[in-house]
Amino acid sequence: MNYKPKCPLSPRLLWAAMFLGTLTFSAPAPAQPEPAERDSQKSMTVLPLEQSASRGIITRDPSSIVKCKDEYWVFYTGRGVPSYHSKDLVKWERGPAVFKTAPEWISKMVPESRHLSYWAPDVMKVGDRYLLYYAVSSMGKITSAIGLATNPTLDPSDPAYHWTDQGVVVRTREGDGYNAIDPCVFHDSDGSLWLAFGSYWSGIKLIQLDPQTGKRIAPDSKLFSLAYHDSIEASCLCKHDDYYYLFVDWGSCCEGTNSSYNIRIGRSKTITGPYLDKVGSDMLQAGGSVFLPTTNGPLFGPGHAGILKADGQDWFTSDFEGDIRMHGKATLAIMPLRWNADGWPEATVNDLKSAPPAKAGTKN
Repeated sequence: MNYKPKCPLSPRLLWAAMFLGTLTFSAPAPAQPEPAERDSQKSMTVLPLEQSASRGIITRDPSSIVKCKDEYWVFYTGRGVPSYHSKDLVKWERGPAVFKTAPEWISKMVPESRHLSYWAPDVMKVGDRYLLYYAVSSMGKITSAIGLATNPTLDPSDPAYHWTDQGVVVRTREGDGYNAIDPCVFHDSDGSLWLAFGSYWSGIKLIQLDPQTGKRIAPDSKLFSLAYHDSIEASCLCKHDDYYYLFVDWGSCCEGTNSSYNIRIGRSKTITGPYLDKVGSDMLQAGGSVFLPTTNGPLFGPGHAGILKADGQDWFTSDFEGDIRMHGKATLAIMPLRWNADGWPEATVNDLKSAPPAKAGTKN
């Protein structure tokens, strides 16, 4: 969610402002794709999971993919936090949005948030319920907040299905110097729960959460700084063997195949850092090795990383800001992930080998 004041009318903000409507906690019927979305889906044949990273569905800022019963779910930026679900990770269907009406606290803490479009969600099952974090902000402002909604199930047909507003987790106001958007929740092997977030300003931050409530352990608990760059956002944390890995986006989004998003990475022995890249540069000093570059054949601008374990294999998930085969629209992506001999992750974008001849794309 790049919207620093120096560019108050960034493409992402203009895109978010398009989402108008009223939001609730009941289970609405799955939304029908807009005509442009249906056209984009028709223009691309959905290829097997190993053959193509792109799933051929329009999503921006996708959450981590999480499984409930026999289906996988992903949430993304849009009206009420919309969703898709899939049984095989290949074919996806629209699911219900989380909200139909806005939680009351939003108008008080983020009064300029008039568009009812919630940004860059992340979701995880902790204990017996799903925790869904989402960002609320306004155009060109640092007045932002990350909220939490919980549900015992993601299956809308389950009688227990019901999203409950748990209120604000962390907020920022003018003068804070960092921005409370783009949440990433991480559950450590010792049972501790953490939330990474941040966009531009002074970079990526980290706070500890209470696993019982999903909220910050204390209003004034320590705030850790993890990474900085003059264009940084969309953090993601994961752990492999003895290291914590931090993925971040550099560059700009929301311009389709002209987007300059690229994913950078570093790792640390402790979750609070320091995170160093492959040559030992600190990510707090603008370090970060390239994990996925801006251009990958028919796909452009990878962003909003996630890690998924499915069928005994690791997968890397993200969006690409532009897929030529979808007229330059943003797409959900799932890629095979391996760990090299030095312990660094590597994602395979098979579209480079299998994509049909490229067609001229348009801006998203």
